[in-house]
Amino acid sequence: MVRFLRRGHSLDKTGSHSYDSHHKEHFLRRSGSNTTEMHESVGNGAGAGGTPPLPNGRAAAAGARSRLGRDGPPSELDLMKEKFAKLLLGEDMSGTGKGVSSALALSNAVTNLAASVFGEHRKLEPMAPDTKERWKREVGWLLSVTDHVVEFVPTRQTAENGTIMEIMSTAQRRDLAMNIPALRKLDAMLIGYMDNFVDQTEFWYEKGGDNKRDDDKWWMPTVKVPSEGLSDVTRKWLQYQKECVNQVLKAAMAINAQVLVEMEIPEIYIESLPKKGKTSLGDAIYRSITEETFDPLEFLAGMDLSTEHKVLDLKNRIEASTVIWKRKMQTKDSKSSWSSIVSFEKREQFEERAETILHLLKLQFPGTPQSQLDISKIQYNRDVGYALLESYSRVLESLAYSVMSRIEDVLAADAAAQNLTASEAARRMMESAAEAPAARKLDAKEELEKLNEAPASMTLFDFMGWHFDQDELMKRREDGTLDADAEAKLLKKAPSMAPAKKFSYVDTLSSGGMRSPSSRH
Repeated sequence: MVRFLRRGHSLDKTGSHSYDSHHKEHFLRRSGSNTTEMHESVGNGAGAGGTPPLPNGRAAAAGARSRLGRDGPPSELDLMKEKFAKLLLGEDMSGTGKGVSSALALSNAVTNLAASVFGEHRKLEPMAPDTKERWKREVGWLLSVTDHVVEFVPTRQTAENGTIMEIMSTAQRRDLAMNIPALRKLDAMLIGYMDNFVDQTEFWYEKGGDNKRDDDKWWMPTVKVPSEGLSDVTRKWLQYQKECVNQVLKAAMAINAQVLVEMEIPEIYIESLPKKGKTSLGDAIYRSITEETFDPLEFLAGMDLSTEHKVLDLKNRIEASTVIWKRKMQTKDSKSSWSSIVSFEKREQFEERAETILHLLKLQFPGTPQSQLDISKIQYNRDVGYALLESYSRVLESLAYSVMSRIEDVLAADAAAQNLTASEAARRMMESAAEAPAARKLDAKEELEKLNEAPASMTLFDFMGWHFDQDELMKRREDGTLDADAEAKLLKKAPSMAPAKKFSYVDTLSSGGMRSPSSRH
């Protein structure tokens, strides 16, 4: 039976998970956060009774290593050796071969690294230089594995006598060659957006015991703004930053979804499914999806999605029915236990409707835990390339969601300072989003192209400089002293201030936890 895991934990081979406290924002801690530490203590012979005595030679060697460790912090080479040793052991420090697969070990390593680096980053401020350097260094180590994941491609080679031959040579696998550089770019952009909040003074955070936040994010620091609220320039700059981060979020979501679709569905998950999609959905949901006229927005409006558990339950039901319908469309054996009297065309239509609902749920509730199907794919996946693409895109998606949540906290504090009602604040946030096109399936390539076309991110001072330049040019136009070059500068398109579509789901994870597989119970 597949165990259902929530984000913020990593899997071991048996499906067990590591746990982290809620106030740590569901991020994994570097120490005591996964089965690696438990196995390490076993492998070292540590127990309740202490370390057993070693023979003289071994004791001397152990003492030498201990003294060497006390001479100073471990070198970069030592850290890399330790990390890759744990990966080779499959997180089983006893060395008995009971560890997880290489793919799952790498996936957990990326998740744990991101948790230890970003787990305590709760404010809109730049990352500490040493933390930033550690993230770049260690994630680079893990991603270096993809340089050696290759495929055969036909190439032409010219012999000494001028003969042209076609031979098969190796090159990095195509999906990795496209997506790893794209994810690295998203990574650098997110860190750059956080760096933009340096030296800002219009909002701050309460310290220590002064933090009296009493909402669902009680462990997060409370944002404070001036009594009259933020200045108009700062407010527009925050909206601009939020839009930039939202574009990164959509690109990471698209890549993550694409990788999960390409992962093979484990047989253990398929065996756990009922024979009919109707059984998985329930009578009420099945009737709604199979009616002649179907509107996915009306369907979601009629569902009770008031809690994270209910959203997750609906997602699990619909994903299970989709897998069942796909299998029935693929089978050719009319005597198969999967066969049904429902026509191929109808079943294909039902599947398309279910896929639309799943996509809308992902857009509307980006903070929900992973579904049972996604967790099973990650746990039983053996493709190292997919494992790294999925985990890296997942942690970037979570980081982008975290930064967006922090920006929304500041904008909410600004609205409260101006005594705006909840409806007025929502209207201000959504006034530009009303003209946005209807939600559609995210395409990774398209979202990355949008990032290439988007204007560069700005610090608040850069943004204010642009703002004041426009005011000066407007005055010159009114005075009739505006030349052609200045006129062109004035007509230059301003950075988009349109906020991203407001997610209706309350940020229960707050910091955008890593959404790594974690226990449902």
